[in-house]
Amino acid sequence: MTDSLLVTVPAHPIDAVLAFGSNLGDREATVEAALAALAAAPGVELVAASRLYETVAVKPDGVDHEAPSYLNGVARIRTGLSPLDLLALVHRVEHAHGRVRVERWGDRTLDIDVVLYGDLTSDDATLTLPHPRAHERDFVLVPWLEIDPDAVVPGRGRADELLRGLPTSTLTVYAGERR
Repeated sequence: MTDSLLVTVPAHPIDAVLAFGSNLGDREATVEAALAALAAAPGVELVAASRLYETVAVKPDGVDHEAPSYLNGVARIRTGLSPLDLLALVHRVEHAHGRVRVERWGDRTLDIDVVLYGDLTSDDATLTLPHPRAHERDFVLVPWLEIDPDAVVPGRGRADELLRGLPTSTLTVYAGERR
């Protein structure tokens, strides 16, 4: 059953955080095009976007140095879309950029996660908010802190403190960055 708050259209625009990743094809062009597509979508305003960061692939079994590396970034948007409408938009943008959902945490042309939607929390099977693993991922926390130094993961704490608690990092600023 879907949480009724996930289908509710907000009375006022809500700030949301999206995380982007790509490890197949022209990763940088794909992420940039996805950001542009989201910014052009009705009901979405792009407020800020981080630089791109490169990291090794993370699979269900852990770090995979054999898989192509990812480019990751985070964007803050303001939206009048409901959480599920935002998720549907994100899925359309992923699909338009060649995203195929075959293997969990598999290589992909584009992955966009809804990390945060205002202060809404939900354990719904369709959309868990905040993102259930955002607090464990340096490739989410570092770029998020770049655009919001006071970022907080509801129920987990300040992003800067969560980042300090992570054991290791393979994250580097992407040298080919266009921004």
